[in-house]
Amino acid sequence: MTSGPSSLGFYVYGIMLLLVCAMKLPALVRRHHDTLLRAACLLLFAAGCLMIFAAPDSIAALNRATGVTNFAAPVVYATTTAFSGASLLLIVNWRPAPPEQTRRVSRLCVTAYGLAIVAIAALFWAGSTSVEQPTLFDAFYANTPYIREMIVLYLVAQGAAMMAASTLCWRWSREVHGSLRAGLRILAPAYLIIVCYDVMRLIAVAARWTDHNLVFLVDKVSPQLAAPASVLGALGFVFPLVGPRISETARALRQLWQLAPLWRALEDIPTPGAIRAPLPWWRTPPAVLLTGRKTALYDAILALIPYCDPAIREAAYNTALRNGDDESHAEVTADAAMILVARERQRTTPDHLPHDSPAVAWRAQDLIPLSQSLTSPLVRDLREHYVSAQKAAHHE
Repeated sequence: MTSGPSSLGFYVYGIMLLLVCAMKLPALVRRHHDTLLRAACLLLFAAGCLMIFAAPDSIAALNRATGVTNFAAPVVYATTTAFSGASLLLIVNWRPAPPEQTRRVSRLCVTAYGLAIVAIAALFWAGSTSVEQPTLFDAFYANTPYIREMIVLYLVAQGAAMMAASTLCWRWSREVHGSLRAGLRILAPAYLIIVCYDVMRLIAVAARWTDHNLVFLVDKVSPQLAAPASVLGALGFVFPLVGPRISETARALRQLWQLAPLWRALEDIPTPGAIRAPLPWWRTPPAVLLTGRKTALYDAILALIPYCDPAIREAAYNTALRNGDDESHAEVTADAAMILVARERQRTTPDHLPHDSPAVAWRAQDLIPLSQSLTSPLVRDLREHYVSAQKAAHHE
């Protein structure tokens, strides 16, 4: 058992974990054969119970309620062992592997940590702990028969599970990318911190076997590792879940920013027959706003096609080539110039259409380069040149 902050933090964190576990229960009932979901629920339940049982007030309450001195010790140690096994079980089922191998390792993990929990209970009842030690139990009973073995068992069981989980996370992170890789590389050091916690307490226990006093490792040093391990562990599991959504939102915001010049140029174009639902930016998800904006831009370009002059596009294309643009960039520049001239033609002389309209179908990937080209000086110069020539011809 550990010393640490007030019980409130333990209870808040534990209740939050149990609530998340409860929210997943309906899905677990529907998908009771889903081993990954079962492992995740087991981990959440074990972690929530561990935080609640390990709270200082809970330790005192368990001892008083049962009338058994230090009864909280095997409860906390058994819950810690269950959490360790659940963590390893989750990683084993999360990581892609042949199904038979996953089932075999899962059965081994459940069996080993189930037996460890039974052994912790048996060793506690076989031993004697007459002096209550809510915070220094590990060091105080390091030389007590049976209790000594119980302490070593839970520390070794937790350390082995955390080391194995850290190794699996690190190896798996080399095979994946994106938010999953980031999450795994956060989990790997989180598990290593717990290994360091176990090693420190084992060192303090071993020191008592040789009549040395390293109690400060139990009550001062190792408890400082609990907070960073918890924070990193939570981030490691959450990041792969929210990372794709964050990336999608960032991608949508970036594309909205890139499409802004084209949107400013075409947002007032009349689009008869097209339905534009209002999408206020402050309460519309960026991905939905992006889809709506792309649709509106397609409609606007479609409305301008009758006013597009292929001759203007051809001349703009040749001008862009002479100015050093490559063919693909020159094509985008020519499209942008043609669309801007068509916009002016629709505004000023809607009844004056070119003899031929181009048969052009813009693709999704064309909108962003088209939008970015609108800011180039060449497109502005071409637009002013052809609009001026168009107005002069109209007055004549």
